[in-house]
Amino acid sequence: MVFSSLVFLFTFLPITLVVYYLAPWKIKNIVLLIASLVFYAWGEPVYIILMLLSITFNYFMGRDIDFNQDEPVKKKRSLILAIVVNIFILGFFKYYVFLVQTINSILSINIPYRELALPIGISFYTFQTLSYIIDVYMGKVKVQKNIFNFGLYVSLFPQLIAGPIIKYIDVANQIEHRKLSIDSFGVGTMYFIRGLAKKVLLANNIGLLHTAIIGMEFSEISVLTAWLGGIAYTLQIYFDFGGYSDMAIGLGRMLGFNFMKNFDYPYISKSITEFWHRWHISLSTWFKEYVYIPLGGNKVSVPRHIINIMIVWFLTGLWHGASWNFVVWGLYYGVLLLIEKYILGKYIGKMPQVLQHIYLVVIVIIGWVFFFSPDMGYAARYIGCMFGVGGAGFINKSAVYYFLTNIILILICAIGSTPYVHRLFKILVFKTKKKHIWSAVVIYGILFLIVIAYLVSATYNPFLYFRF
Repeated sequence: MVFSSLVFLFTFLPITLVVYYLAPWKIKNIVLLIASLVFYAWGEPVYIILMLLSITFNYFMGRDIDFNQDEPVKKKRSLILAIVVNIFILGFFKYYVFLVQTINSILSINIPYRELALPIGISFYTFQTLSYIIDVYMGKVKVQKNIFNFGLYVSLFPQLIAGPIIKYIDVANQIEHRKLSIDSFGVGTMYFIRGLAKKVLLANNIGLLHTAIIGMEFSEISVLTAWLGGIAYTLQIYFDFGGYSDMAIGLGRMLGFNFMKNFDYPYISKSITEFWHRWHISLSTWFKEYVYIPLGGNKVSVPRHIINIMIVWFLTGLWHGASWNFVVWGLYYGVLLLIEKYILGKYIGKMPQVLQHIYLVVIVIIGWVFFFSPDMGYAARYIGCMFGVGGAGFINKSAVYYFLTNIILILICAIGSTPYVHRLFKILVFKTKKKHIWSAVVIYGILFLIVIAYLVSATYNPFLYFRF
C-alpha cells in the first residue's frame, strides 16, 4: 500500500485515524501497531512474518544486552550476535542473488540460485533495529521492556516503507508520552498534502519524460535528449522521495510523532558536501553515527580518513541496491567529496555562486545516471550520449519535441525544488492576519482535490524507493 493510492487515502487512513483517536490512551500504541502490521501485510503478506521475527529477535537481544550491563564480555557477545543476524537477514534477502551472480561471473561457473522478492522496507527497518541495539549497548537509551511498544517503533507505518530512518533515541519518549492536538494534526495534514502533491503532480508527470527517453534506442538519443532524461530523473526522484518523506512526517504529526526532516532543498546546494547535508538526511546521519565516527571519522591521518570516507560511501551505494552501478554511484560521491575536501574546496568557494550551483547540478545529474541505470553498461552508454559519444548527435527531432512539450513542466519542477515558493506562501498566508489561515485551508483543500482527480484517471503512479 502506498500513500498516493486511493485505498490508503479513503479507506486505510480514515479508519486508522478514527479508531486511533477514539481509542483510550492505554491502547493507542496497540491500535497503531495493528494498523502498521496491516499496512505492511497489504503488500507483503508473507514477509510480515520476517518483520515479526525481526521485532521479536531484536527485542530480546536488547533485553539481553541490558541484563548483561555489568558483564562486558557477555554484553559484547550479544551485540555482535544481534548485528550479525540483522546484517545476515538483510544480506540474504537483498544481496544473495547479486553475490551468486558476481561469483559466477568472476569464476566462470554456474552456481544455481533462485530469485528472491525483496521485502519492502527491509533496508529501513533493519537500520532502525541496529541503531536501537547499538544505542542500548552504548547506554544512550534505556531498553524498551514493552514488546508492543518496540514493535511499534520498528513497524510504525508512516515511515516503515521508505523512512526517514528513525533512531530509537529520537522517538523513545514519544512512543510512551506524546501529545495530540488540533494544531499538530493541522500541521501534519499540510505536510501530507504538500508531499502528496509533490509526488503525484510533479514526480509522476516529470517521470513520464524520463520513462519515454530511457525507452529509446541509444542510436536515437541526442545530447539534448540525454540531458533532458537526466534532468527529468533528477527532478522525479527528488519529488518522489522528498514527497514521500513529507507525507511520512505529516502522518507522524497527525499521530503525535515528530520525525526528523529528511530533505532540505538539496538542489540549491553549491557543493557536493552541502548536497549531502541536505539529501536523505536520516541516512547520512545514520552512516555518520554508526559507521564513520566509529571508524575514526576525520580525527585520523589523511590516508586513514580517505579509507573511512570510501568505506562509508561504498556501503551507502550498496545499501541502495544489489548492483554494481549502485556501488559505483556511492564511490563516485566518495571520490568527489574527497576531491572537494583536499583539492578543489578552496577554489569552489571562490567561484561565483551561480557557477558553484551549476557545478553541483551537473555532477548530481551525472550521478543519477548510475542510479537509474539497470547496469554499468547502460550507464556508460547513456553518459556517452550525454557527451556526444555513440548517440544521435547534439540535437534531433525527438529532442526538440521533448524539450518543447516539457520545458514548462521542467521549469515548474525546478522552481518547486527551491524554498522560494514555500517561503512566499508562508509570507502571504501566515505572516498576516490570523483569518488568512483559512486561505491556507482553501488552498490545501483545492490542491488535495486536484491530486485526487489526477489519481482517479492516472495509470502511472510508481514509487521509486520501493526498489530499495
